[in-house]
Amino acid sequence: MRPSILRRLFRRVASTAVLALVAATLSTVGTAPPAAASATATRGGLQQVTGFGTNPGNLQMFAYTPAELPADAPLVVALHGCAQTADAYYTNSGWPEYADLWGFAVVFPQTASANNALSCFNWFDPADDSRGRGEAASVAQMVEYAKQRYGSDSGRVYVTGLSAGGGMAADLLAAYPDVFAGGSIASGLPAQCATSQAGASSCQMGSQKLTPAQWGDKVRAAHPGWSGPWPRVAIWQGTADYTVYPANATALRDQWTDVWGIGQTPSSTDTLPGNTTRATYDDASGQPAVQTYSVSGMGHGLAVNPGSGTEQCGSTAAYFLNTICSTYHTGVFWGLDRDTPGGGEGRLPAPSGLRVTAVTADSASLTWDAVEGAASYTVYRDGTKLASPTATTHTDTGLTAGTAYRYTVTAVDGSGSPGTASAPVTATTTGGGTPARCFTATNYAHVVAGRAHTTGGLVYANGSDQNMGLYNVFVTHTLRESPAGHFVIADTGCTA
Repeated sequence: MRPSILRRLFRRVASTAVLALVAATLSTVGTAPPAAASATATRGGLQQVTGFGTNPGNLQMFAYTPAELPADAPLVVALHGCAQTADAYYTNSGWPEYADLWGFAVVFPQTASANNALSCFNWFDPADDSRGRGEAASVAQMVEYAKQRYGSDSGRVYVTGLSAGGGMAADLLAAYPDVFAGGSIASGLPAQCATSQAGASSCQMGSQKLTPAQWGDKVRAAHPGWSGPWPRVAIWQGTADYTVYPANATALRDQWTDVWGIGQTPSSTDTLPGNTTRATYDDASGQPAVQTYSVSGMGHGLAVNPGSGTEQCGSTAAYFLNTICSTYHTGVFWGLDRDTPGGGEGRLPAPSGLRVTAVTADSASLTWDAVEGAASYTVYRDGTKLASPTATTHTDTGLTAGTAYRYTVTAVDGSGSPGTASAPVTATTTGGGTPARCFTATNYAHVVAGRAHTTGGLVYANGSDQNMGLYNVFVTHTLRESPAGHFVIADTGCTA
């Protein structure tokens, strides 16, 4: 073994206590991760690649490519969490499923205990997470190899990661904005949050109290002189994550919205399956630049949702949690389901004019404006797929009296691909005793009045646990109360 490797190994083992990103993983799995060599015994399609570069970060490269990979296809780099392997991420994350469906290649880098005692990517070490150095440079070499070997489109390269892999993904987006068009950070850390192992635990706890501009400066300093375009970033976080605290999602949101220069108030919010609230921050052209996905009640891990549906993916395992398919929504955000970066062109627009036309004690009737090119529509109630009418009307039945329901609609083209979701509307059924009440106030005032609560610097509506954004006096929402003590966001269609 080279002396430089020995020094790295000694340095990693010497202070493993602060590498708590997945200390719980070790007790869950019960054994240390398999040695790097065992990763060659992979399932169908995953192949190890050697000779991809000088590899200064001492990483292994694995890749999955569909049987018929088109020319100039996108490329996704997927980084595993601590005590995991490339094979585990390949098997459970769902990325191979969408590589087959949408036609793109996936690179799965793998680290090992020679780099880090818990097989974590070193997201906190300047020797590994900086441009042109260590592990970050090895990943960049993998991308360059993939572009040459698979003919990947250099304008559509994306990086995603879980936990320590998410922290490294954020560092890569900052260090290589000229390489990555977008990123997705799951239960991860802001770019350049820590510069030492001692600082890593403080980041995990969300103890870093920086302004958006200070967070943004860390990105800008990672590749001095770069002025854009910046990567589009998705941020996934469970509200019950006590390994990487939810405050990190807020810091990530602050960091990347500041880099984009678009402020920290969402352009829109909506509800997705799995108790997930999505907040979208549009750029100056009206396209999503940053999206946050807050999964209520989810702990530390990657959100998956096993099943055969288009919006379902992955399999459950340690730190692969059955809530919602984050891979699907990340891929759509990046535009992997379409031929253009960002997913803007080719997707059907959001139906306009969604409104409630009638309510009874057990039903709600909706109508919306037709979308040119739509073969059908999908109606969602409280984020769950409800119906697929071909007409521009729908009546939802079997509801509970005196209860508020939130609806959105998407247009679906002839190939079955959904477009952008409409703005939500709220329908409240009649009867049920006390009528619904609406309250418009700042997030701070809602908490003080007992209509909402705080967790990790974010505010959640009591009862529904919908993510309302930051705990401050600048963000304002209307909450509808029905039944008593149960509040839902009703920023449209509800007068205080």
